[in-house]
Amino acid sequence: MAQGTSASCARQGRFRRWSPRRLISLGCVGGVAVTALAFGVLLWPRSDVVYRDHESSRSMYRDESPHYLGLIRERALAGDDSYRLVIGRDSSLTYGHSVDVDAETSADGVESADWTAAGVRLQFKTGHRVFVPAEYFVGGR
Repeated sequence: MAQGTSASCARQGRFRRWSPRRLISLGCVGGVAVTALAFGVLLWPRSDVVYRDHESSRSMYRDESPHYLGLIRERALAGDDSYRLVIGRDSSLTYGHSVDVDAETSADGVESADWTAAGVRLQFKTGHRVFVPAEYFVGGR
């Protein structure tokens, strides 16, 4: 029995070194770390509109609605960027025809957008062009 008593006293001695103040401090540091990690995860992926344009003529297309175009950069938690082009009637660019665009093409930005009755042509600063026929984004698609 003496050995069991000395072992339990030794265990109790280890825990006595942790004062209430130290335990509270450790809990606060752990809580802040968990909260920061949770906010980081909740904020990703993040989307930013890096280019926005709209057609100048309301009567150019058969649905007679204004149309908007946006190049959206999406940042993943791993740090990779991807880009997609969204064209449609929604000015917030949350709905419409979506086209994935290569990150190397999009990273330098957009030079111009040319709206025609046939569709919209996007000219990138890298020299690349993307053409989206009107039939894909007219009518709320």
